[in-house]
Amino acid sequence: MPSATKKVTKKHLKTLTKNSKRKSFRNVSRIVKYGTINFGRNIWLSTAATLVMTLTLIVLSITLVATLVLSETADAMKNRIDITLFFKPETSAETLEELKNTMLADSNVKSAEVKTSEEEYQNFLQENADNSLLIETLEDPEMNMRETMISTMQSTMRLKVYDPDNLDSIKNIVASDLLFVKNLDTTEEPTYDVNSSEIATITRWAKIAKTGGLVLSIVFLVISVLVIFNTIRMAIFSRREEIYMMKLVGADRGFIRGPFLVEAQLSGVVSGLLSFGLAYAGFRFLEPRLANYGISVATVSNILDSNKIVYVVLTMILAGMLIGTISARLAVHKYMRSATK
Repeated sequence: MPSATKKVTKKHLKTLTKNSKRKSFRNVSRIVKYGTINFGRNIWLSTAATLVMTLTLIVLSITLVATLVLSETADAMKNRIDITLFFKPETSAETLEELKNTMLADSNVKSAEVKTSEEEYQNFLQENADNSLLIETLEDPEMNMRETMISTMQSTMRLKVYDPDNLDSIKNIVASDLLFVKNLDTTEEPTYDVNSSEIATITRWAKIAKTGGLVLSIVFLVISVLVIFNTIRMAIFSRREEIYMMKLVGADRGFIRGPFLVEAQLSGVVSGLLSFGLAYAGFRFLEPRLANYGISVATVSNILDSNKIVYVVLTMILAGMLIGTISARLAVHKYMRSATK
């Protein structure tokens, strides 16, 4: 007899569990259905909430892209910088090699390239290869211009550094090493500060874009939450009798709250897709123009041209859904709390 009771109990529990799962699935389906219907029913309110949320996400996107692009541009300019040191004409190759090795011992020096006066002269010829008259004049043995040019052209050392903002150790070597002091051409200053002002300007703009963009994003985020909050509150007010009837028949808080959350989340999905589409089109329109001004857009372009674009779209959608969910929860919670008083 006890075993029979045990079998009945197990069977009964399995049935209850199965029915419970079916009930939960039906409830979720109804919540999604009612939320979708409500989204269409309140289309003007939903449109207003969606547009404000779209604007918020666009501002956030512009902030992230501008910060990334400007920071990348500043880094690219730093990587292109080379510092040129000028030595007296006809400094020997052996001396230049010794100077090079001394400089390479500095931890901030990435690479060093030296050229003799003869090599600088050859570079000059290559740079002016289109000027045939000049080349013929310089190479004319009767005029003896070649030897004159070489005897007056400085030897050089070009440095690539890891941190162009910290050149103190390099300057110290140039100023204190006896071999450098002896061979440096004092008529030409080393190019320590070339492009430094441009890099500083771009870096400053990157910080402004980041700070200003975050402030604007927060402002629009607050506005977006308030708009959605009031949209849901108006939707609740217009359906207060319907909600009252649902309470009377035993609907729980989750079932009452669910459709409003779905409605706000649908606004988030639409705003995420809209904001991505507008931001994508805007960036593609500006991309060649930014590149013409030397602004580095490679990183953003590579993301948009790769499979990572899927993650960008999903992030925009999830951000919109998150804003909508928080706003809707605040509105419903406020109503539920006031309704129970």
